[in-house]
Amino acid sequence: MSAPVRVLVCDDQALVRTGLVTITDAQPDLEVAGECADGRTAVGPAGRLRPDVVVMDVRMPVLDGIEAIRLLAGAGVEHPVKVLVVTTFNLDEYVYEALRAGASGFLLRDAPPDRLLHGIRTVAMGAAPPDPEVTRRLVGRYAARFRPAAGSAQDIPLTPGNWRCSASSRKDCPTAKSPRPS
Repeated sequence: MSAPVRVLVCDDQALVRTGLVTITDAQPDLEVAGECADGRTAVGPAGRLRPDVVVMDVRMPVLDGIEAIRLLAGAGVEHPVKVLVVTTFNLDEYVYEALRAGASGFLLRDAPPDRLLHGIRTVAMGAAPPDPEVTRRLVGRYAARFRPAAGSAQDIPLTPGNWRCSASSRKDCPTAKSPRPS
């Protein structure tokens, strides 16, 4: 049997933190290595406790979760820790900043316990757990960057005639603009 995944839980709300600890510690393959109530307190114990995963809130006193993530998992960190962000703040800027800071995944607090546990295990294995709502929004925003503008040539339906035109000379295409007769 392999060693349990060690988890550090960091959330400023005692009730939420206790719930996360209770859910996590009830699993035979997970072990709560510690808990803390702010980002600054997470950074010190993480180096000492060596958790496999830190479950981190975004907005906390003393040092917010984004800055704590940078210190735990950001670029240039000698021994980065995997961080799973679990928060109520369903805002794109928090998602982007957390991922940019080095977070391994992002879940919303309204996720059911089994999704939280799956997220912890997934992050521990080195993958990113997808939160369906967050992923849908990120993909939509990313795809919007590459969609052609409405009414562009790429919006013209492909018909057998258009396809033949694109495969040969453009001048015979029914969609090609022809010069006006003089």
